[in-house]
Amino acid sequence: MSRRCDLTGKAVLTGHLVSHSNRKTKRRFLPNLCHVTLESETLKRSVRLRVSANALKTVDHRGGLDAFLKKARDEELSPVALDLKRQLAKALKAAEAKPAA
Repeated sequence: MSRRCDLTGKAVLTGHLVSHSNRKTKRRFLPNLCHVTLESETLKRSVRLRVSANALKTVDHRGGLDAFLKKARDEELSPVALDLKRQLAKALKAAEAKPAA
């Protein structure tokens, strides 16, 4: 399992650990990943994802998983989130067409 956020794609970064004597050694900055289950009102199901704490705050701020995926650009989403966004768009299109018929 990779250390990558399923929604934003945020991954491990590398840098230096700098000592008092200014000696530099390699270190890794790990994302704060949480296993969460998010509800999608449009898809009428829950989705289990591994999401960074920062992305979880953003989902809550934007008003839920559906609103987050609608507003997010395709380039900034991970493949898992991009698939969810496509399913969401398909479900919304089907919901719009149903009352008109």
